[in-house]
Parts: sequence; C-alpha cells; structure tokens
Amino acid sequence: MSKEFIVVQISDSHLFADTSGLHHDTNVYQNLIKVLQSIKQLPHVDIIVFTGDLTQDHTDASYQLFVQAFYACEIITPVYYLAGNHDEPKLLNHHLASAPFCPENVIETKHWQILLMESKSETPAGEVTQQQFSQVANAINAKKSQLLLMHHHPVDAGFFIDQHGLNNQQQFCDFIDAFPSIAAVGCGHIHQALTLPMTLTKRIVNLYSCPATSIQFDVISATAAKNSQGPGFRQFILTADKQLFTDVTFI
Repeated sequence: MSKEFIVVQISDSHLFADTSGLHHDTNVYQNLIKVLQSIKQLPHVDIIVFTGDLTQDHTDASYQLFVQAFYACEIITPVYYLAGNHDEPKLLNHHLASAPFCPENVIETKHWQILLMESKSETPAGEVTQQQFSQVANAINAKKSQLLLMHHHPVDAGFFIDQHGLNNQQQFCDFIDAFPSIAAVGCGHIHQALTLPMTLTKRIVNLYSCPATSIQFDVISATAAKNSQGPGFRQFILTADKQLFTDVTFI
C-alpha cells in the first residue's frame, strides 16, 4: 500500500465556557485533550479536519477553549474546519484565525483533493445551498480523486439523529453522482463511526461518519443518550494510486 496523504478527522467537541463543563455527564474538554494527545502520538499526519459542533453553550469562551486545547497539546499539524449546527461561522473564523488553523476549504495533493462542504442551516438539520454546490463543483479537478467532508449526514443513519440530517439529501446524491471522481464522503454530527453506502444511479459511494471527541450516541435510544464508547477520531489514508483506506480509533 502506497501511503501518500493522511487525513485525521475529528468532530463534535461540544465544549462549554469552562474546562469543567459536562455534556451527558462527561467532561468534554478533557476528552478533546485525550483525542489530541492520541493524534499527537501517530507516526504521521498531514492534516487534521474538524467537521463541526465545536460549542455546546454557544459562548465565545468555548471557542477559546478549543484553541487552547490545540496549543496545550502542541499541535502544529494544519487544522481545517467546518461549522456544525451549533456553531457560528463568524466566531469560528474569528477565534481560529492563527496557526495551526487554516481557513481554506480545498486542500490539494498531487493525486487528491480534500473538499470541505458547508451544510449549516438555520435549524439543527442541514442544508447545502446552491451556492455551496457550485463552489465545490468549480473546485473539482476531474483528473484527481476527491474526499468530501461535511458536518451533516446526507443519508439516513437509522436512529434518532436522522430528524436532524441533511434536508436536501436527493440533491446532494445527484451532485455526487455527477462527479465520478468523488471517491468518498465523510461527516460528523451523528456521534458514531459508521459506514453508510450511498446508492446512486451509477454507483455506490460510502459515507464514513466520524466518532465525536465528546460522547458517542446510543443508536438504539429514541432520544439523545450516550453509550459506553469513549472519544474517538477517524483516519483517511489517501494513496498515490487513488485508493482510500480508513480506520477509527476510540480512546
């Protein structure tokens, strides 16, 4: 296997204004620290992508704590980011304005593009705007393969979180169908590590969801409840011969 580019995806930190803040009786700041420390021990990481829901209490201080965690763990790997339904894009851009954070939504390698697609709407559910579809479409280089990352899940996951999924699922699937070079899609939001096949008219593309750094949802619960899994992250290994491999780590 020819390793070319390694992407670590993290998601859904749900921080509070204070390091002692609890989400479902779990210290989410300490869980974020554990995840970052684990990533720090990996032999090689090219970029980190955070796919949203930084904050739980919507305070400026929660954004500051997110940045503080990266500084505390001495993360120097470039970190790209997307807004989740809990986040304010203006606050993300304001607080994540210095290294290691990067505002770009297209990351280029020799053989791959990592594309970040915004899905935040005015409700907890997601919506990809026509402007966002056009922006991503214009960035695609058909001679390369693409890994597309977003916050909301564009196909149903089969548990309560589906009420807050992507509103325009069919439009999204039609978009993926139109670009055969898109190899895979990754999302956050559902607080679970799942592989969900997206059945398109011409092919099947996998959606890989990322475990949360905060808590993992119990998929058999009718409402939001955590299970016994610890915090986690996902790795994507993108090879020079355009193969994609992925793995999940729980701590």
